Amino acid sequence: MLNSKIALVTGANRGIGLETAKQLSDHGVSVILSGRDMAKLESIKADWQGKTPVAGLIQLDITREEDIQATAKHIEASFGRLDILVNNAGVIVEGEWVQNNAQTISQSELADTFNINLFSQIALTQALLPLIKKSQAGRIVNVSSILGSVSVNADLSSGWEAVKPFAYNASKAALNMFTIALSQSLLDTPVKVNSAHPGWVKTDLGTDAAPMHVEDGAKTLVELALLDENGATGAFYHLGETLPW
Repeated sequence: MLNSKIALVTGANRGIGLETAKQLSDHGVSVILSGRDMAKLESIKADWQGKTPVAGLIQLDITREEDIQATAKHIEASFGRLDILVNNAGVIVEGEWVQNNAQTISQSELADTFNINLFSQIALTQALLPLIKKSQAGRIVNVSSILGSVSVNADLSSGWEAVKPFAYNASKAALNMFTIALSQSLLDTPVKVNSAHPGWVKTDLGTDAAPMHVEDGAKTLVELALLDENGATGAFYHLGETLPW
């Protein structure tokens, strides 16, 4: 068992997930990289620039129950606990960001989005929770979005009023609800659960139009992953500021 903190980052093969893993490693955390493409993960491991070696690679498609169970068994056998879970994997399947498609969104788009952005996140978290409870300071970071804020969506002067891809926004709002409920169910434990808004970041998901670089997008995730015992739980953050639900 490693003496450093053990973290699992989903969707760590690129973008914010990879950068979060790098920054956690720079803080001395032993990071398990996970994703669907093992060849890509192997390449990342070979080029790893972190101060701490990669703790392991796991082929993890969060929509596959067998992958989730295999991940839990691997971490149990290799480390006996999990200190940090960063639920980073996510998708938008609706094409355009600047739209309000509430009248036209299809059932298949809703199902595909919620399956990845909510149901699979919950399934993975529940499977790993026994290992996180074995940590002296377990941390769960759910990667949400400002677009998951009901308050922001309802405000026609928020600056985000035109950005209403319904399936994506609704799935992130539901993920925020999971953050609230799970954090409250764990109040008698050392485990802290928070939602993170990385910001609008230049990634495959955020597009090149985004104003933020990936290095800054990962900062909120890392901050929440490394909260001390006095840190908040059941909150929604971006770069140290609390966001409205």
